[in-house]
Amino acid sequence: MIRSPWAAGLLAAASAAHAGSSLPQGCDRPVSITAGQQDRLLRFAAVIRAALAASGAQAALIARSGTDLSRFGLRYSHAAVALADGLDTPWAVRQLYYACAEGQARLFDQGLAGFVTGSDDAQIGYVSLLLLPPEAAAPLAAAALDKGIALGLLNARYSANAYPFSTDFQNCNQWVAELLAASTAGMTARADAQAWLRREGYAPGPVHASPWLMLAGHFVPWLHFSDHPAEQLNAGAVQTSLPDSVEAFALQRWPTTRRIEFCHGPQGVVVREGGAPLAAGCVAQDGDTVTAFN
Repeated sequence: MIRSPWAAGLLAAASAAHAGSSLPQGCDRPVSITAGQQDRLLRFAAVIRAALAASGAQAALIARSGTDLSRFGLRYSHAAVALADGLDTPWAVRQLYYACAEGQARLFDQGLAGFVTGSDDAQIGYVSLLLLPPEAAAPLAAAALDKGIALGLLNARYSANAYPFSTDFQNCNQWVAELLAASTAGMTARADAQAWLRREGYAPGPVHASPWLMLAGHFVPWLHFSDHPAEQLNAGAVQTSLPDSVEAFALQRWPTTRRIEFCHGPQGVVVREGGAPLAAGCVAQDGDTVTAFN
């Protein structure tokens, strides 16, 4: 199972810090689901796949919810690139993930259904799609499928809360941001990609970090603070790449991008294009499309 890097790192660190454990439980921790839940998740993935197929795009930015991050005001934790062709199946996902046993980051290709089911909550889950215009989607697909570029941007040293303007560490969302820099401006070295992102206005918002979370960085193997500016840490803030910041940058740069949000919950699959985020609890509102689970 591919864990959400921010979720697995931050929330597991939180549990470990409170418990005083030297090794938190949260990396590749299996989540049991029933046959009925599995069927619903597969049908949820089918709705998303149909939207991707109908878009005619070559690539899309995709993000999913994972562990509950509502205490940080966050819904999405894990961003990746969905590709129409070039992987084992249509609309499979290419992403960075942390290989717990090896203690380093890898690139991983995963079917859309597997990506969607990578959540701690089998009852309610969210997926966000950004359908980029052709002038952005085509080069993004080419860069993602070019192993020299995709692997060249990969840093094996993983940190769930990696600072976005340092090459010391990397998380999955930062890899996606740097891939956008490579596909848009040809910046295939990490330092160059980060410099370009900063010049172009990429500015992930700070996340409040309590003192016990800072302390957790001393013993959690996938959580680091040495790459962060001291003035930010002293202010109790951690700046790191999250799906929201990647999406905000893409929407600002390509205003014709279509954003579609999906969730599965008690009413079935709820879909909304544009507008405000879907409601908590995956409750449909006026204008949403609902596909009931029979």
